[in-house]
Amino acid sequence: MKDLTVGKEGKLILMFALPMLLGNVFQQLYIFVDSIVVGNYLSKGALTAVGASFPIFFALISLGIGLATGAGVVISQYFGAKQYLNVQKAIDTMYIILLSSSIIIGVIGILFIDEILAIAKLPDGITPSAKIYLTILLAGLIFDFGYNGTAAIFRSIGDSKTPLYFLIIATLTNIILDILFIKYLGMGIEGIAYATLISKAGAFFTAVIYISKKYDFFKINFIGIKFNKEIFFKSLKIGLPSGFQQMIVALGMMAIYRIVGKFGVSVTDAYSVAIRIDFFGMIPAMSFSMALSAFTGQNVGAGKFDRVKTGLKSTILMSGVISILISIGVVSFAKILMGIFTSDNEIILIGTDYLLIVSSFYFIFSVMFSLMGVYRGAGDTLFPMLITLVTLWLIRVPLSEYLSRIYGEKGIWVALPITWASGMIISTIYYFTGRWKKKAVVKMKNKIIN
Repeated sequence: MKDLTVGKEGKLILMFALPMLLGNVFQQLYIFVDSIVVGNYLSKGALTAVGASFPIFFALISLGIGLATGAGVVISQYFGAKQYLNVQKAIDTMYIILLSSSIIIGVIGILFIDEILAIAKLPDGITPSAKIYLTILLAGLIFDFGYNGTAAIFRSIGDSKTPLYFLIIATLTNIILDILFIKYLGMGIEGIAYATLISKAGAFFTAVIYISKKYDFFKINFIGIKFNKEIFFKSLKIGLPSGFQQMIVALGMMAIYRIVGKFGVSVTDAYSVAIRIDFFGMIPAMSFSMALSAFTGQNVGAGKFDRVKTGLKSTILMSGVISILISIGVVSFAKILMGIFTSDNEIILIGTDYLLIVSSFYFIFSVMFSLMGVYRGAGDTLFPMLITLVTLWLIRVPLSEYLSRIYGEKGIWVALPITWASGMIISTIYYFTGRWKKKAVVKMKNKIIN
């Protein structure tokens, strides 16, 4: 637990971001292992089945992610205002929302899985494997929502280290089970899904037990849990735009996969691997953004907007420097990185082209995400949703379609940095309008929600 309203801004954000950075690295590590095992032990096309399933799964869980984000902002601002009774009520309400919605979304997803996959238009022969993989993940959706919500609680009260420990355990468990299920038990793609499900369930239960025993001013007790309508609507007001934003991103990823799919299985396999590496390269920017969001939430709750401004400058500097270094590394070793996942030379060369083009622009991505961290922490989640809608659906998807007709799959790769640059410019302009300062949840320092 850490009070982020006092102390040197840059140092606080850095120390808060580092555990999340390591946690995201470990999370991506087991996704890497998934892809390595699939690429080396399962048939060609399995990489696409796993890779293309991600945006579909992400679209289905986006509401839960948004609600967890909204509740996290509410919790952090109440914590910053020292309203601990409201913190407990917000946590109770968050769990009721997340656990209920996970069951509803999981059931709907499984019932309509064929229709959902039909929309995705995967390459021939990929759909059966993707259906198996998605069905298993959806059956365990309650663990996914539960862990994300619990991690949001830790971050909101200034504790970014504890989720890291549970994530490390989950990652190691997932890696061991991947190898066991695929290499030694001869399971197919369902082995990857079961390994993921089991590791997330373990992380969720251990995190809940720990948080209940660690902190005295709030507890997680599913028997005596209480719903608070006012806090629910506060969380909904913040969380729904964030959830819709995640859904917009996921649907955009599905649209890009449809464009990529026109070029055949080798290109979709290469894309599936390259975006894994690409996402790994974006981890620092996302981790600093999450840290800045928690920092902003607490300081907005305490009415300290000058600290938010200083924190943003420090975050852009730190995140930007790291992003530039990662860009240099990925560009220098792009072909080697692709070779870790597959021995197919065609896939390696196509993926290398993607990494050379996209990874050169991580700095732009880091600036954009830093600004988004401020907006979310302040409770202004509507603007990030709108900017995502505009840049993704009015710029990236149409531009990818257009450029792919002229330059082939390379045109799709080029469209992404152009999208980032557009988002950064619009986000910067919005920051200087100051409208995000008016979105705070906490208006009265000593108000208690009944």
